[in-house]
Amino acid sequence: MKKARKHKVLLSFALASLMTLNGVASVSAAVPAKEQQVNIENKSTVKQARTSNETLLDWKKWVNDHAYSLSSIQPEVSSGTKIPSNQFEDLEMLKPLLHDKRIVFLGESSHGVAQFNHVKTRLIQFLHQEMGYNVLAFESGMGNVMNAQGQIDKQAALQTMKDSIFGVWWTKETLPLFDYAKSTQATEQPLILTGFDIQQQGAFTNGDWLENPKLAQQFSEAEKQLAEWSSGKDLKGYQQVKATIIDVYKQVKSQIQLKEKELQAAYPNESHIVKLMERTVTDRIRLADEYVELTIQSNIDIEQNNIETFLKTMEWRDQSMMENLLWLAEEVYPTEKFIVWAHNDHIRKAQSEVMGSPYPVKLMGERLPEIYKKYSYVLGLYMTSGETANNMGEPMAVLPPIKGSIEDILSSTSKPYTFIDLRNRQNERGNSWMFEPRLSYSWGMIQESLIPRDQYDGILLIDKVNKPTYVK
Repeated sequence: MKKARKHKVLLSFALASLMTLNGVASVSAAVPAKEQQVNIENKSTVKQARTSNETLLDWKKWVNDHAYSLSSIQPEVSSGTKIPSNQFEDLEMLKPLLHDKRIVFLGESSHGVAQFNHVKTRLIQFLHQEMGYNVLAFESGMGNVMNAQGQIDKQAALQTMKDSIFGVWWTKETLPLFDYAKSTQATEQPLILTGFDIQQQGAFTNGDWLENPKLAQQFSEAEKQLAEWSSGKDLKGYQQVKATIIDVYKQVKSQIQLKEKELQAAYPNESHIVKLMERTVTDRIRLADEYVELTIQSNIDIEQNNIETFLKTMEWRDQSMMENLLWLAEEVYPTEKFIVWAHNDHIRKAQSEVMGSPYPVKLMGERLPEIYKKYSYVLGLYMTSGETANNMGEPMAVLPPIKGSIEDILSSTSKPYTFIDLRNRQNERGNSWMFEPRLSYSWGMIQESLIPRDQYDGILLIDKVNKPTYVK
């Protein structure tokens, strides 16, 4: 960042209100926007532990001796319904690292990177086929992914992608993942798609299964009203209609058990449709009762450069996401291993300790119970150069690595795809960089300071990136 801005971070209105990319509502992780920006004073000084040139050379030599290089990030093409195992030889090093881990968190420092979508798809193929991770949970609406999974055999992979995940991931590079998921459904080991986000993401069901046109219409209107109120500033107006909106959702919820057969017919590929529908509608009631008012107040406050309420919306959302993820792991898929797709910020182990972050608060990863942290592996994805995109799909240049930063140290391998394990390391001369504050870039441009080993179990660095090819 320029010196005049080194004590500031960029915060877009996208963080506090509903935004759309290709027609899908999205309030995802931090994203700087080109035009709509709010400059907020950063109360913490972003620091990096001082290091000598000799120490930096030691670190880079150690990384060159210990890092792994992926041979490819391109999703594999299956032969029939199974990918030949020898195509995953470069990922074999993950097996001993993950052999006792129930959840693998796949992060990303930006939602707008084509290569992140590619490599995460290939990692998911490997984890699913070779290591039995059968549930893929997205940072997207629980009800939306439920809808898509329930009809995955009825529609093209493109439609499943658009029905399930936020528009920031509607890309040509993500589509192979949904082709792969669809191809597994008729096998003995289907890849199950699910979501854990509580935010609205368009209507999650059309309500036809209710077999009550009047209630279905009221439900549809309630969905639209919630989205409209959430993007506005009329707090008193919402408080006057809130009870009526909640009553509609309660009526819908009362019909779920009674309409089990109709739900199963509408969503044949989702065996847990009743549980998931009840949870999603319950979440909507909570959203209408608590989150919408908080969001409206945040919209009001952020115009005055006051982000306190916005930070509360982030904490509320991530607490809810954590609760949903645990519920899925314990109540819906208690014997399955999970892959989680989300932004780095949501999965980091100690987000509130990251200096320079637009929101230094406890997010989902930090809120997880210790037993889940013990049996999870958190992989952060970063980039060295090229171009990324914000949540509106607008291009942004990736800033050059800062001397001594995470990107600088790992890019010393001069390999296009560098992986380093942090979790199974003890502090020694060559890797002490893992155990002290290091600078890195979120979104390729927001300077942060963090202790790598306190936040991640592993880091994957992509050398050169470009923005995705978005689809409509």
